[in-house]
Order: sequence, then C-alpha cells, then structure tokens
Amino acid sequence: MLFGNALPMAVFASISLCAQEQALKPLQASPGATVTQELGISSLRIDYHRPAVKTRTIWGDLVPYGKVWRAGANEATLFTFSDPVKIAGRELPAGSYAFFAIPEKASWTLIFNRQGKQWGAYNYKPEQDALRFEAKPRAVSQQEYLRFDVDVKTPERLHVELSWEKLAVGFDVDIDVKGIYWKHLE
Repeated sequence: MLFGNALPMAVFASISLCAQEQALKPLQASPGATVTQELGISSLRIDYHRPAVKTRTIWGDLVPYGKVWRAGANEATLFTFSDPVKIAGRELPAGSYAFFAIPEKASWTLIFNRQGKQWGAYNYKPEQDALRFEAKPRAVSQQEYLRFDVDVKTPERLHVELSWEKLAVGFDVDIDVKGIYWKHLE
C-alpha cells in the first residue's frame, strides 16, 4: 500500500478547499443584515448593509440633507412584501422595492422604488417610485451601526424603524391579515 491514507486525505483536502473558495465572500466594512417579520401568513423582509458611525458626522455631512440616500451602505436597502400592504394610508402591492430616504433636519421623505436591485442611489429614477411619504425623525441614544427594527404593534400592523447615530425614523405597515388569509382559503 504505497499511498496509505494519503490519497483519501488529499481528496478530502481538495474538496474542502473548493467548498471554502465558493463560500468565501469579500470582506465588507458595512456588514450585510436581514430582518424578517411574519404577520399572519404575510411576511416582510429587509435586506441591507450596516455602515458604522466611526466618529464621523452623519446627518448633513456623510448623508447630506436634501439628497437621495440608499438608507444603508453598498446596494440599496431592499424591502420585500409577500402581500399587498398599506403605508401612510396608501396601497403598496406585493413585491420587492429599493428603499430610499431624503433626509432633512425636521422631516424625511421615505421612498419605495420599483427598481429593486440597484447599487447605491446612483441609478435612482423618481419615475420608478411606487410610494413616497413624509416621516419625522426623532432623537435616540447612540447607535454605532445602522439598524432596521420591525416590531409587531397590533395583529394587523408592523412598525419599521431605521436608527443610526443619534436619530431614528419610522413608519407603520398595515396588512389585511384576515382578508389575505381568507383569500388564500378560497
């Protein structure tokens, strides 16, 4: 037995290296994150990247006032709704949407854009907006990494909040939980 256990070990090492090469992603300064929340049989998923403050001035500097911002880092933040929802009293069909914000000191414009997958806000086109609405930011304690939270407020309402540095901005998502359930039963 010339090779003994060497040949099986070499094959195993080769397979292990190939698997590691496929799974290895480049390092990112702003790590990716996903938040998912179910309500009834409906779900909301938010895919985003989490930049850090790193002693920088965020609002009005790194994120300029009055300009479209991707609400995160790298790719535009992506919201996916499994079923139709209402936000700010207006209907938004099921689907995936790029989420943008136009921050101002007193009020932000929040945007769901039909062009779901896009890098940053470089190719943002207002004519692709599915929904725009205003929201008021509020002061919060220091949040080093940008973060999205989704809380269940009622059996038919979620509250989404973006927080970063010392500000947070949020909005409610209304879902016709019973109507969607009955529709699926039919």
